Amino acid sequence: MKIATFNINNVRGRLDNLLDWLAHDEPDVVCLQELKVEQGSFPVEPLEQLGYHAAWVGERTWNGVAILARGAEPIVTRTRLPGDPKDTQARYIEAAIGGVLVASLYLPNGNPAPGHKFDYKLAWMERLLAHAETLMSLGAPVVLAGDFNVVPTDQDIYPKHSYAGNALLRPESRAAFQRLLEQGWTDALRARHPVGPLWTFWSYLRNRWTTDHGMRLDHLLVSTSLVDDLVDAGVDRWVRGEEGASDHAPAWIVLDR
Repeated sequence: MKIATFNINNVRGRLDNLLDWLAHDEPDVVCLQELKVEQGSFPVEPLEQLGYHAAWVGERTWNGVAILARGAEPIVTRTRLPGDPKDTQARYIEAAIGGVLVASLYLPNGNPAPGHKFDYKLAWMERLLAHAETLMSLGAPVVLAGDFNVVPTDQDIYPKHSYAGNALLRPESRAAFQRLLEQGWTDALRARHPVGPLWTFWSYLRNRWTTDHGMRLDHLLVSTSLVDDLVDAGVDRWVRGEEGASDHAPAWIVLDR
């Protein structure tokens, strides 16, 4: 089973990019973020023509998350992260596919930090930690996949960067991510590639793609029951180089299931 995560950065505006990648790589499950479409505007038909069924939570202008499954219907178990009923931002969806519970999540960016946006990011991460702990306690096979908007370590960003104080690298953000790993979740990309750059994001600014000044924001965390099934992981960098591409590239894992 190949499970991927891809911040598409406008699913309708970059539909051709998405379809080309799906046709080329044929992942079994895809977690999408930053749909930037209302609920009724998600492009169901072209995805179904490629054999993908979808579940999604849309939001006008910003956010939005989805889960695609090839040849199967995602069985949705949750469309909001628990812990704050007043939070209506479309940042979390969870579904069962092929015996695996998969979550597509889009954490808040949090900038400028400090400030109310950063406070919201940290509060969201606390809610994620609480829910992740509940999922882990079930002993079920679970994958948390998405744009975490966290650069976990200095190894996960280009050297001599100019992001000091940025919410993506703030000690509080990194500490919360580390607490997830301490619950027993495995950072699948790093488990397979412990050394070297694994960029998944290159800003549109300052020629960061052409100079390969990237960072790793997109992660796939697997529960303890899936660690022995993890056989491969990687990043499809070529997608970022396509015309009209998202500023993210898809990251993926392969499970022996």
